[in-house]
Amino acid sequence: MNVLRPLEFLLAGIVLFLVSQGLLGPLLADSPNSEGSTFLRVMWLPVYALTIGWMVITPARTLEVMWRTPLILILSLLCLASFLWSVDSGLTQRRGFALVMTSLFGLLLASRFNWRELITLFAVVFAVLAVMSTVMSLAFPAIAVHHDIHVGAWKGIWWEKNTLGAMMAFGTTAALAASVFHPRHKLIWWGFAAFQAGLVLMSTSKTALLALMLALAGIAAIHLIRRGFGFSALILVGGGLITFIAAMVMTIAPVAVIEALGRDATLTGRTDIWAVLAEQVEARPWTGYGYGAFWDAPYGPSFWVRQRTQWPVPTAHNGWLEIALGIGVPGVVLMALSLLASIGRALGRLFSGPEVFWALIFLILAALISVSESNLLQRNALTWVLFVATAARLALPRRYDAVSQR
Repeated sequence: MNVLRPLEFLLAGIVLFLVSQGLLGPLLADSPNSEGSTFLRVMWLPVYALTIGWMVITPARTLEVMWRTPLILILSLLCLASFLWSVDSGLTQRRGFALVMTSLFGLLLASRFNWRELITLFAVVFAVLAVMSTVMSLAFPAIAVHHDIHVGAWKGIWWEKNTLGAMMAFGTTAALAASVFHPRHKLIWWGFAAFQAGLVLMSTSKTALLALMLALAGIAAIHLIRRGFGFSALILVGGGLITFIAAMVMTIAPVAVIEALGRDATLTGRTDIWAVLAEQVEARPWTGYGYGAFWDAPYGPSFWVRQRTQWPVPTAHNGWLEIALGIGVPGVVLMALSLLASIGRALGRLFSGPEVFWALIFLILAALISVSESNLLQRNALTWVLFVATAARLALPRRYDAVSQR
């Protein structure tokens, strides 16, 4: 099996590139939320077959990972089961199945690779995405640079600048985490981190810039925390206080937070959207409207949302509202529990283990970005694969940290 190990890394890297939806998506689909071309739909079938086959070949560890991540499995299966009450049952069946397979691939990664291998894999994939985005932006600016309301902002191999910014914020985190695992090559990884941080700036995404600053501060804080208990306590208390204040401000004055990120809440329409969507959630709080179906039923609930907001709203622009619309408030609770449990496990590794440089920072960034983007429980999506793989790996006992499945 060791002879096939490089092939495993290659296949995993290819699938991660595909779920990033970079390059192929913008070339073959009108928007990230459209069904796209027939090729894009058919393209995922070999990926699903590979995932199932890979899991069958290595059942023991895969089953253990699944056993230790019940919330993720329940969430994924609930999305699939929501076709029973969906406003478009056929669409929910297809998209729910895609989400289940996306979750299974994330669990598979956690079962096959140890922390060193997993984070290195993530870092390499993000480095490739960064290089591709740079080449596209420089060689094909008509495709890879905004020429509309965000003139000059790079979007790279994705549909919009915010996606490039978010991906590169994750990539910077992965590169810095990889430098901890590979100290002999840390200068190379620092170079990739700086390169991707530069792409965050080129995207002009304020949310991504905030995420990048948080990532850099978080990684620096972890290093400082490990230098001594006294200073650790100070950092922990300060970090907890800042987190508490940020949560309170976001709860009490979300409009002010959005405007602080450089976005006019009225102009972007987010607060108008959220107010209208809150009413839709109240209408079906326990079940939602079916996973992935709310925005695609032409004369369904989204029709009235678009009528009231007077523009073709594509998504909720909020990960939590998106979940509530799909599978109801119970889904939001399950997602919150899964996220909090994973963050708690990551905090438990704060004083030991290099994996915390990726795990804790990534989870916090994903939570931050979910406030303004629909990034949770997304089918065929890199962020969800990263979340599942990270959460599942954290759920495994420490005795598995130093070994991989070979």
